[in-house]
Amino acid sequence: MAAAAFSPSFFFSLSSITDSEGKNDNVISTVNRFRNPGSLLLLRHCRGTRISCSSTASDPTSVHHHQQLKSRRPPEENIREEACRRDEANASHGFSACYVPFDAPADTAETYSLDDVVYRSRSGGLLDVRHNLSALKRFPGSHWRALFDSRVGRTTWPYGSGVWSKKEFVLPEIDPDHIVSLFEGNSNLFWAERLGRDHLGGMPDLWVKHCGISHTGSFKDLGMTVLVSQVNRLRSAPLNRPIAGVGCASTGDTSAALSAYCAAAGIPAIVFLPTDRISLAQLVQPIANGATVLSIDTDFDGCMRLIREVTAELPIYLANSLNSLRLEGQKTAAIEILQQFDWEVPDWVIVPGGNLGNIYAFYKGFEMCRELELVDRVPRLVCAQAANANPLYLYYKSGWADFKPMVAADTFASAIQIGDPVSIDRAVFALKATDGIVEEATEEELMDAMSLADRTGMFACPHTGVALAALFKLRERGVIKTNDRTIVVSTAHGLKFSQSKVAYHSKEIANMACQYANPPVHVKANFGSVMDVLKKKLEGKLSL
Repeated sequence: MAAAAFSPSFFFSLSSITDSEGKNDNVISTVNRFRNPGSLLLLRHCRGTRISCSSTASDPTSVHHHQQLKSRRPPEENIREEACRRDEANASHGFSACYVPFDAPADTAETYSLDDVVYRSRSGGLLDVRHNLSALKRFPGSHWRALFDSRVGRTTWPYGSGVWSKKEFVLPEIDPDHIVSLFEGNSNLFWAERLGRDHLGGMPDLWVKHCGISHTGSFKDLGMTVLVSQVNRLRSAPLNRPIAGVGCASTGDTSAALSAYCAAAGIPAIVFLPTDRISLAQLVQPIANGATVLSIDTDFDGCMRLIREVTAELPIYLANSLNSLRLEGQKTAAIEILQQFDWEVPDWVIVPGGNLGNIYAFYKGFEMCRELELVDRVPRLVCAQAANANPLYLYYKSGWADFKPMVAADTFASAIQIGDPVSIDRAVFALKATDGIVEEATEEELMDAMSLADRTGMFACPHTGVALAALFKLRERGVIKTNDRTIVVSTAHGLKFSQSKVAYHSKEIANMACQYANPPVHVKANFGSVMDVLKKKLEGKLSL
């Protein structure tokens, strides 16, 4: 029997749901999905006894459009070809976006097409991607909530991706055939029950958003799928732009993401890495994916200056967060958090900060949902920095009066070891708009926080340790309350930074107590020696 399926453009109409007393019930709070292969049913906590379904195949823009039952695609057709064949995959409904100068007024005359290769405004400032909100507002917030919910966990191209399931909010005009996706996003929320209960004063609503559980092990995948997709569009007919490759400077994670997505698209990747400043796991990723890797004897800021000079001379597309396209993908993590909480807004979101594009991306995602009435407010944001690379923190402590770039010192949180962040203005804007806070963590604080979290079931990276250390400080000061719903954003997988964990648990880090170290115990190969160790370890826990 053919499997029933609802397309991303179609879902149940809730307009006629009534309860036993005949009262209209418009509460939309969660989605129950009952899946046979390809099937989806939306039954959203309705007390009612009657559900009406709309099926107007002639009107693809209808909010209550229900797809007819369809058989499985032909075996010789892949999911990308199927998407091109389906009419609804190509409908834009007038949605569009363009580049404008960052923080430009609504009526600015300076706009650029997303098909333009441009990174700075005429004044030399940053650019931002601005969406045609008037077109998006033709549909109510309930439409977008239900549409995005209907796409979760599917293989329908490209909507199975956590980024492209929000395509209308990201790159609405791109053809699905140009999208380069590795089905990124849809990362889990880890309920940090024991950490909150035992170590943070009984916090019952503490969560970790594991953005590092992604294809290349970091949140950078969310932005890179958007940027490489747009490059793929530019290089393809009918535009046929002469772009020879895509390049970036990196502290490790950006280069890994760029290399993977370029490899998937068959586009050359060039990465500039600071010598001896990234983990071996991060270094091997672009090498394995076939990128041209230049190890340069400087820090990230020096690599960034060089890549900007090179891309000004050669037809290489710049992939760093100076390019605002990446932020459009990264903002979907914020939308995903709202979605995972059934469109309830958390109180706090804590984000590690280095080059500072991500804190602004989270703000963009939350604010877009507020403006389009998917939610009614935004959370307060916290940007957490390593004390060895903390220019934003120092700027915040000065009352936003005196920003000074710095030469970042070595930190275990190497991906945020940046002293002259490109997105400083974006970060300040986001923090001011959300009544946000900036906090810092020393090397010992971040490593202890990471290791303590690991003891409660996580396997956190040092950057997550920075965010967790900030949480500990804000709890101690009473800023974050016991019952505040708090999200800590984990930006990378702990396996990419296993060297730092080995050093910590071996107590090999100079001037660090490593109070949560758990080194292996070397034991002679006989029963008595093993029993002696175990009895000592389990003292008070055995009834012998």
